[in-house]
Amino acid sequence: MTTRIAIIRHGSTAWNKAGRLQGSSDIPLDEEGREQARKLGQRLMGETYDIVYSSRLQRAKETAQIIADAMQHPGTLLEDDRIREAGGGLTEGTTEEERVSKWGSDWKLMDLGIETPEEVITRGTEFLSELVAKHPGKKILIVSHGGFIRKMIRELVPDAPHQNMLKNTSITEILHSDNSWSCHLYNCVQHLEL
Repeated sequence: MTTRIAIIRHGSTAWNKAGRLQGSSDIPLDEEGREQARKLGQRLMGETYDIVYSSRLQRAKETAQIIADAMQHPGTLLEDDRIREAGGGLTEGTTEEERVSKWGSDWKLMDLGIETPEEVITRGTEFLSELVAKHPGKKILIVSHGGFIRKMIRELVPDAPHQNMLKNTSITEILHSDNSWSCHLYNCVQHLEL
């Protein structure tokens, strides 16, 4: 039995454009982000998802709601804190230039309260394992965050075509079958190119 999961990165925010690290800061979509979500919603209008999950952060929740409304998804939009973005600790809200100015070029090696990749993978794999156990064979839509999605795909499907930056409202689709994961689609933004 195959479970199909489409994972979407939220739409753009003012902090995205300014190059500010968002992490777990609760930043809203900007108008372009809302338009990106509307375009993705139009792309997905003919599809039916059994369940829609979102991170609790408003940029993901708003993206998920716009998409669910366009698809006329009849169910409740579910939220789970385990699919939030990796926490950035003291670096949240800063640009790369500000981080280097404040902590030096080796800032990534310092203890600044940043959530580790292992911590993100632990909560993410727990969520996804629970999801496929509860909803085998279902078609599930998840709206989350770029850093979270990249870490999870690297963990679950190491041979997937990884890229450093996932585009806003990109779709990455993973399949779970026979206790293994595969990546069917990665970082697709066809809806923004129309």
